[in-house]
Amino acid sequence: MSVRRPEPARSGVSTRVVALLTAAAFINAVDRGNLATAGPLILDQFGLTNAQLGVLLSAFFWTYAPGQLPAGLIAERLNPRWVLAAGLGIWGIATALTGLANGFMTILVLRLLLGVGESVMYPASFKILARDAREGQRGRANGFLSAAQFFGPAFGTFVGALVMVSLGWRFFFLMFGCASLLWLWPWLRTPAEPTPQVFRDAPAGPSTAMTLRRRELWGACIGQFCEAYALYLVLSWLPVYLVRARGFSVPMMAQFGAGVYVLSALAAIVSGWVSDRWLVAGARCSRVRMAAVLTGFIGVAVCMSACALAGPLGSLLAMVGCGISLGILLTAIFASVQTLAGAGAAARWMGVQNLCANVAGIAAPVITGLVVDRTGTFSAGFLIAASLAVLGIFAYGLIVREVEPVRWPTSGRSSGVAPAGEETIAADGHG
Repeated sequence: MSVRRPEPARSGVSTRVVALLTAAAFINAVDRGNLATAGPLILDQFGLTNAQLGVLLSAFFWTYAPGQLPAGLIAERLNPRWVLAAGLGIWGIATALTGLANGFMTILVLRLLLGVGESVMYPASFKILARDAREGQRGRANGFLSAAQFFGPAFGTFVGALVMVSLGWRFFFLMFGCASLLWLWPWLRTPAEPTPQVFRDAPAGPSTAMTLRRRELWGACIGQFCEAYALYLVLSWLPVYLVRARGFSVPMMAQFGAGVYVLSALAAIVSGWVSDRWLVAGARCSRVRMAAVLTGFIGVAVCMSACALAGPLGSLLAMVGCGISLGILLTAIFASVQTLAGAGAAARWMGVQNLCANVAGIAAPVITGLVVDRTGTFSAGFLIAASLAVLGIFAYGLIVREVEPVRWPTSGRSSGVAPAGEETIAADGHG
């Protein structure tokens, strides 16, 4: 039996890298979500139907979702820092050009290009965090990454809506698309994290076929599809829901919508911090991650049902609760991927999981738009999301079952997790 000698504990991922990944996730969220904020204005300017707007909102995912698989492979084989930089350059340019669009078809093409660029964001980021972050850091790191997904829409909904009302939606797309490219300067000047000896010596990682055979992957894929359906329903339709169904003015919509997203972001940060403290106190990783996942799914199911069945005030309060639940849930799902897959498979695993999740990004906007056109209300759309949240509970509880590092066979071993019968260093640098 071979024994791999433990190395000294790693210092973990740097604050600068986490901050820049958070900034990239913020830019990512604003650039993909600003079309939803502009939705009421674009509907009127181009004379679109709700179904046509639903197509535009979902078009991003037509390339973003299938792009997850090649993005995961590329991030495993190339430097994920450079992969992320290239992707951000593409999506920043696509955002800026949307401000020059002259109709439905031009916006459609640019949303497809946006999806290509943004497809590398999470496979590359998860590769970096799985490789460099200690287990006791992942809650906070992923909390900030998740929070950025909500601060982005908060900024886009509040600031974006006010800018669009004052200066037009075209100006906002041009301005923010160009500003996005400024992120490249500090990122490319950030020193690379030193790769721990245990990962330099490890094999390249499990094959794609080996990864696809894991029960835990498919349970997590089902679970994130269910989470993503509710998330993208909110991200895509909240502005139109507040304006058309609840009679909000655009400034009122901006304030309430931004408030929901800010609460989601704060919930993500707090839940990530709590999970790290719980782990440091000696709790099992699986218990910590599963508790957060199940709490989030239960909250989404209850609150989405209330959005459909409650009166005007109750439905707005339920939307706030749904936002908080999504913040808790997204952080836990992100951290779980890195724990399960390990450093050698995180990008590939996240590519597959994010592909499945973003099928929901294609489905939720279109299905909701069709439901609203047919029924005249959002109630059935909310009930669909609530039902899927219940399915997510079963996916994690019965299929994933334990959120612990996968023991890859010797031929594909990586991420510091040894097969049975062989000692190695754990993911946090301790034997």
